[in-house]
Amino acid sequence: MKSSRLVSILLLLQTRGRMTAAQLAEALEVSVRTVYRDVEALGAAGVPLYGDAGHAGGYRLLDGYRTRLTGLTTDEAEALFLAGAPGPAAELGLGPVLAAAQLKVRAALPAELREHVDRISGRFHLDAPGWYANADETPFLHTVADAVWNNRVLYAMYRRWREPTDVRRRLEPYGLVLKAGRWYVVAGPGPRTFRVDQILELTTADPTSAGASDSDSVEEFVRPEDFDLAAYWTAHQRDFHDRLYRGEAVVRLAPGVTLARAVPVNGRTESDGWTLMSVPIESVEHAHGEFLRLGADLEVLAPPELRDRIARTVAQLAERYGNLLTDCGD
Repeated sequence: MKSSRLVSILLLLQTRGRMTAAQLAEALEVSVRTVYRDVEALGAAGVPLYGDAGHAGGYRLLDGYRTRLTGLTTDEAEALFLAGAPGPAAELGLGPVLAAAQLKVRAALPAELREHVDRISGRFHLDAPGWYANADETPFLHTVADAVWNNRVLYAMYRRWREPTDVRRRLEPYGLVLKAGRWYVVAGPGPRTFRVDQILELTTADPTSAGASDSDSVEEFVRPEDFDLAAYWTAHQRDFHDRLYRGEAVVRLAPGVTLARAVPVNGRTESDGWTLMSVPIESVEHAHGEFLRLGADLEVLAPPELRDRIARTVAQLAERYGNLLTDCGD
């Protein structure tokens, strides 16, 4: 909508300073001609917006001009407060800061929008970790976050899954990611991804240097200007899944049963209502445990070693619970 786009132009110029028409068009995903029309509309409405020609030109607001957040739509205001997860903010030591920021934003909203965001706070609560996941101990999270913000080099003793398990690493922390309740730090050189809860020791001084201590001068690094944390994480997850799911299983699923990442083999439902699906698997061992959760609603057809292993497990269960089934029949 045009009104929403006009507010977006104001906020972009207010937060980023001078921007060209091309930069505004890219940010708003519209044409440069549309930006020209919108700028004219803002000027006609009395907004102190100026355009400078030349190589270093662009649009800017008069110094000191600020707009209130009255341009927020209901959906935008609700999304803003729903996205403010208090748990992660508290873990980073930003709980009071988040609360203060939300209070200021709420005070700037019109009365009708304040009512909507209050409903959001009272009816939705985000709790990302699973029920059976133990909370990770992350005693070094604050130190890592501070290093991310201030471009400080960290020296860590890190525990990994393969031998040798405990290794020393020099980290140039580019950013922090919270995934399913677990914190990861993306660090150079590389970059590479490390679990924060697997950091055993952490210091800002190189422990291999003679007489090194935390009181020594802090080493800083230059963060790559073209590094995009969100883009890196998306690619990292895709690569992780590609490396993780190296096998494939063919299964039959009962009516109404679904499996993540499963695709139909022939695109048809069989006469008994079951569907034939192809499912990427990490390993026979992992698939064995995952498929058993579906019980009699899933039948493994391939690979043979997975089908045989599940058959043996089912036979053992039948033998173990056979007497119980007989008693229930009586």
